[in-house]
Amino acid sequence: MHRFIYTGLPARVVFADGAVGELSREVDRLGARQVLVLTTPQQRGDGDALAAGLGAGVYAGATMHTPVGVTEDALKLVQSSGVDCLVALGGGSTIGLSKAIALRTDLPQIAIPTTYAGSEMTPILGETRDGRKTTQKSPKVLPEVVLYDVGLTMTLPAGLSGTSGINAIAHAVEAMYAEDCNPIIGSLAEQSIAALVRALPRIAADPGDREARSDAQYGAFLAGVCLGSVGMALHHKLCHTLGGMFDLPHSETHTIVLPHALAYNGPSVPRAIAAMARAVGEDDVPRALFELAGKVGAPRALRDLGMPESGIDQAADQAFANPYWNPRPLLRAPLRELIARAWAGEAPA
Repeated sequence: MHRFIYTGLPARVVFADGAVGELSREVDRLGARQVLVLTTPQQRGDGDALAAGLGAGVYAGATMHTPVGVTEDALKLVQSSGVDCLVALGGGSTIGLSKAIALRTDLPQIAIPTTYAGSEMTPILGETRDGRKTTQKSPKVLPEVVLYDVGLTMTLPAGLSGTSGINAIAHAVEAMYAEDCNPIIGSLAEQSIAALVRALPRIAADPGDREARSDAQYGAFLAGVCLGSVGMALHHKLCHTLGGMFDLPHSETHTIVLPHALAYNGPSVPRAIAAMARAVGEDDVPRALFELAGKVGAPRALRDLGMPESGIDQAADQAFANPYWNPRPLLRAPLRELIARAWAGEAPA
């Protein structure tokens, strides 16, 4: 066994059908008295219902990419209401807002994910200001408690289930060849990919398949642990660049870019590719992930998300300009080709 370092993240996880029923007890465990429920405008009704049971306030302005302006707006309510605990109900947008507030206030957080984004298990925050998305890592932004309740995912539309799930797969994929990967995270990542690849086509065929939904949620939980425990590489850098520059939807962007980024890095990480092949049941892993997107009805072209063709060179320049670790050296010509193929919706090369 080779030498490795593993650092466990101090989060409390309740994984159960009906876990949301534990919310009041978890609030009491934290000693909180004035709770603020965070959510998006689309989930305002669910947020109001959750808040009613706690006697809590609601802020329903969360939006994708965590704009700093939205965080500053929410902070006004936090400060004026004497909030001492945040409850984030939703996907990556809502949990991102909770993290951004926690970074500035150190308030405890309870995350109740309704998608497969995985952000709830990480000490990572991505924020957007003036079209530029930046990320940082801090123990302040790791939620203290996460409640995984499969019942809250049953109404997640099949299309969003697919892209959210493949977004989670991306976390596990890059964890497998991270600079600081270790055997524990490698094992969790392989389990995560296998669970999600097994579950997502079943959800697409029958959104009411509770067992498949539970498998997907478990896979997303493991993917989030992977994302929070080790560094990421080209795929996540590209997605943050594209999302921030062109205001592209988060999970759809990850779904489209993943097969192409993996095709770029694959030759440099044969052991990781072999483990991924076991998980997906196919030797050509980038092609298998591209076809998985097709099976779940997900978009496969960045142009379909609204990215202009002129953005290909802009994104290549931006991604190439800021050095970061990647298992394969970054070369501008193949990097541009990767983005061009993703823009056009072509199969990974």
